[in-house]
Amino acid sequence: MQPSKKVFLVALTLAAMSAGAWAQTTASTAPAQLIVTAADVQALKDALAAQQQQIQALQDELHRKDQAAQREQSQQQQSMRRMETELAELKSVSNSAANGATFRNAVLSLQDTPQAPTPEPEQTYNKQMEGPLTIHFRGINITPGGYAAAEFVRRSRALAADVSTPFNSLTMPGASQSSVSEFFGSGRQSKITTFVDGRLKNVDLSSYISADFLSAGVTSTSTSTNSYSLRMRQAWGQAKFTNGWSFVGGQVWSLATENGAGISPDDDLGRTNDARPKTIDPSYNVGFVFARQYGIRITKAFGDKVALAVSMENAQGTLTTHGNANNFLLGEAGASNSYNTTANYTFNPSPDLIAKVAFDPGFGHYEIFGLYDRFRDRVFPCGEVASSTTLCGGSTVAGVNALGVYNASRNGGGVGASARWAFANKHIVFGMKGFDGSGIGRYAPGGLSDAAINGDGTIRLIKNFEGLGTLEFHTKRLDIYSYAGVEYAGRAVSFDPLQATGKTAGQVGYGSRLFNNSGCYSELPPAVNTGFTPTALSNCTADTRALIEGTIGFWYRFYSGPQGKFQFGTQYSYLTRQTWSGVAPAGAPSGAPEGIDNMVFTSFRYVLP
Repeated sequence: MQPSKKVFLVALTLAAMSAGAWAQTTASTAPAQLIVTAADVQALKDALAAQQQQIQALQDELHRKDQAAQREQSQQQQSMRRMETELAELKSVSNSAANGATFRNAVLSLQDTPQAPTPEPEQTYNKQMEGPLTIHFRGINITPGGYAAAEFVRRSRALAADVSTPFNSLTMPGASQSSVSEFFGSGRQSKITTFVDGRLKNVDLSSYISADFLSAGVTSTSTSTNSYSLRMRQAWGQAKFTNGWSFVGGQVWSLATENGAGISPDDDLGRTNDARPKTIDPSYNVGFVFARQYGIRITKAFGDKVALAVSMENAQGTLTTHGNANNFLLGEAGASNSYNTTANYTFNPSPDLIAKVAFDPGFGHYEIFGLYDRFRDRVFPCGEVASSTTLCGGSTVAGVNALGVYNASRNGGGVGASARWAFANKHIVFGMKGFDGSGIGRYAPGGLSDAAINGDGTIRLIKNFEGLGTLEFHTKRLDIYSYAGVEYAGRAVSFDPLQATGKTAGQVGYGSRLFNNSGCYSELPPAVNTGFTPTALSNCTADTRALIEGTIGFWYRFYSGPQGKFQFGTQYSYLTRQTWSGVAPAGAPSGAPEGIDNMVFTSFRYVLP
């Protein structure tokens, strides 16, 4: 009701009451004249003003109560919506592009809802690793990842290998496999990953686990179910402090592996600090320096310009040697309860030690690193004697024996450097890397040998070099890449006087000019009738001198967004395996045979967001 109407009603009421009183007085007495003074009018106005103030106070109180009721109703509605959302998130993870996927402990939230709700702060410490599927759970972030891959490879010369190429197994011209091609389709490079991180005061704590299926068990075949075993790629934990120090431990990319910037662990999906070749081939490219192995690493970053790191990593040796006597022991086959019983494991005297410094001055990324490794074998001086009647080592019994046995060690290692530049607003990337040393063959995908054996049973390290050139072009949807790589293994020849009358005139080890390569061009029929046993070439030592590979390929992304990434890629690689020259009969094409392969890969991948 309007105030003017209320005043009018009050005035009419007062007038009616006055009229009634006047009427009663007239009826009982003689009529008298009504006198209204200015004081009476003022009193009436004051009374009306007081009533109007009371009415306004009542209206204000009603308004305040109405607002309080509306606020309470709104809070109840918000609480109900929050409860419904949290209950729904127990069933599925939201894929909202605006808010990202957030999975909370809804039961705890419902039990411990504060009286005055406050917005939750974001718990994101590694923006690159996290995505729409990140689960926020009680102060930590859990990010599942990976991709499903449908891939095939066609090689012009058969290697009986899946999409992962064994570069140092290229066959010589006379091998039956060199006359047939092969095609293999595979989904085994599909990966599953999990990244977990959280913050504790001044330190970020994180862990990463990655696996694929490029491993085979004793029951794995490709005839029906194509069942292959899960293989660990990485499994590490990291503590990263705000003052620039960080600690990493577990199975991780070796410190010798190039980074994209600074020094920090790289995932397997190309999201963080990645400088790996973009190849479909999971063996990458000849000349790429890497290992994935146990390591403990300490890093100090000086801002974003300089970083230093040292690591202690798992040691292992690879061996190729010819013509030696049974006078040395380097290791043995793996134990059945923990290792592959068909693989050899060296008795390592110490871990590999690696140090690296990385520079990011503003244009380009630069690295310098050094590696120290150590090899040891057990030498048997009387493991080889001139004849069965020879006494050796003070023995009273003729022939070989273990008297005078001792351990012999050799120190190896090398120095490497890399540089990477981005041009045209990072659309073009050019890079180079080289690693030179002795006993470092295993730090490249060709897997060339680290060592050979001298005539006296001691270790002789092989001179190695590994190099890779990179040229890439990147757009929002298209990546074009090309790589040229080389791996080299030098001659490591020794003389054994007790075999001086043999075909090699006493030369043993790796890459001797007197080793026989005369049979590398002559194909032999199978020795058994199974149909699956090609005969190895005889008189074909063919020690690898160099592996050389050139690769070109592309990736095209049909879609990349909050729902993930769907892409297609094709790669072509030309690979050659050149060998050290040896003895070849007259008429042979060369005493240094060469293996060649042409390979085409394709891949369809759906990558989780």
